Amino acid sequence: MLPLMIDFSGKKVIIFGGGDVGARKAAYFSGQSDVSVISRSFSRSFDNIRAGKTEADISVAGDEELGGMMDGAFLVIAATSDPQLNDRIGRICSARGVLFNNAEGTRGDVILPSKIEGEHYLIAISTGGESPGISRYLREHIGATLPALDAMIELQGKLRNVLKLKEPDQSRRSLLLRDVIMDQEVWRALSVSPEAGWKIVETRYLHE
Repeated sequence: MLPLMIDFSGKKVIIFGGGDVGARKAAYFSGQSDVSVISRSFSRSFDNIRAGKTEADISVAGDEELGGMMDGAFLVIAATSDPQLNDRIGRICSARGVLFNNAEGTRGDVILPSKIEGEHYLIAISTGGESPGISRYLREHIGATLPALDAMIELQGKLRNVLKLKEPDQSRRSLLLRDVIMDQEVWRALSVSPEAGWKIVETRYLHE
């Protein structure tokens, strides 16, 4: 498994299964891609999720019919409560060259990681399905210990632009940027305000 960041704009995601698991998968992609869910029924969890819904009893559908339901799909997710049905959907995806994620059954070729994101960053975490609790712990730990992460990323961008004008040596610029990242006083100041953090940087690292 190799981690990738993929632009899902305009890409079609088909989800088989209208239960709570299917709803979580749909919410993951909602607003980022064209999400369609196919199921005999849908849980209330779908009420506030932007996704197309098609009623169909996929448990009695043949392989050809299931294949037709996933026409044009970039990614197919099997989120039914039947692992054997999920695996069958996976085999059809493999034959059609479509990326596949399996909520329960034989693992597909795509894993949906736990994620934490801000305005300037996106961090994906996965344990390969072995410990969702660890993924959740790491996500919460990052959020709790780095509350000023967005502000630090923004400050680093500003500082890089300033250093390009003040410091011609690339290696020296890299060291200064790293020093700022390692400066706990800057992190604490950024938790108060971006201006407070930048004031320390100007005084400590940009003096003539």
